[in-house]
Amino acid sequence: MRVDLFDFELPRELIAQRPAEPRDAARLLHVADGFEDLGVRDLPGLLRPGDLMVFNDTRVIPARLHGERGAAKIEATLHQAVGPDTWRAFARPAKRLRPGDTVRFGEGFEAEVLGRGEGGEVTLRFEAAGADLLRLLERHGAMPLPPDIKRPGDDRDRSDYQTIFAAEAGAVAAPTAGLHATPEMLEALDRRGVRRVAVTLHVGAGTFLPVKVDDVRDHRMHSEWGEIGPETAALIAQTRESGGRVVAIGTTALRLLESAHGKAFSGTTDIFITPGHRFGTVDMLMTNFHLPRSTLFMLVCAFSGFDRMRDAYRHAIASGYRFYSYGDACLLHREQAA
Repeated sequence: MRVDLFDFELPRELIAQRPAEPRDAARLLHVADGFEDLGVRDLPGLLRPGDLMVFNDTRVIPARLHGERGAAKIEATLHQAVGPDTWRAFARPAKRLRPGDTVRFGEGFEAEVLGRGEGGEVTLRFEAAGADLLRLLERHGAMPLPPDIKRPGDDRDRSDYQTIFAAEAGAVAAPTAGLHATPEMLEALDRRGVRRVAVTLHVGAGTFLPVKVDDVRDHRMHSEWGEIGPETAALIAQTRESGGRVVAIGTTALRLLESAHGKAFSGTTDIFITPGHRFGTVDMLMTNFHLPRSTLFMLVCAFSGFDRMRDAYRHAIASGYRFYSYGDACLLHREQAA
């Protein structure tokens, strides 16, 4: 399957640079038999009593760091923890770094370069670990905004780029469908009889890596750590047995649920969902609008059908929907197997 099948023209002005205010004022495209232009506040009315909403409770850490190695200025974006004091990071300029070098990110905040990988990746071991390292990141780091947000990050992003579900620190990218949720929306879902549970998938910066191969089968997917607790897995099974629908809030929740086949899970996943995938757990998906040629656009095509999603994105572009992490959302139904 060729990657260029998932290409489309996206006007740059449709890539949102700031979120809607308030959060639930964003638009929502309901993709079913046709297209219904709604708002995020309409979500509760599209669900049924007994449905189960599954959201990702990961918390984004301030993973973008600016430091020095001697006279050289270094920017490092942490993307995957490999130990309590050790992270893989994308560094610029990586060519200035060698194993054994020390990078100083602030007073009392240094890291040793353990090794270099491909594409500007380095492995950094910090002098602090665990909660102490997180405190230093909060003090010296910046929120790791996605590359297509073409402005410097600021203090607003510390709250804007965090969902109201955020609890488990470890992500370096937000589970962006959850950014639309507000306490008022959750109250409306409660009144509707829709239950909700949390799973954790620490989203890595690899989610933004472009697909550079010509054939989808040749793309190497990044891995991320996730967890589904036994009680959550039991509620998912109960929902399906009773005829309720499992509604994933975001592609991160969906990828974890499909990796675990709805069962309890703790570990890493590098699942790459493309057309032809047989979904076993998720019935509906709320997600933002994704970029051309991205693994996430491939995922939504797998979920709701290639032709339907191509048409849906044409409709969204013509209707001025806002794309990407701070953009609008769509609600999708799983394509029924022939």
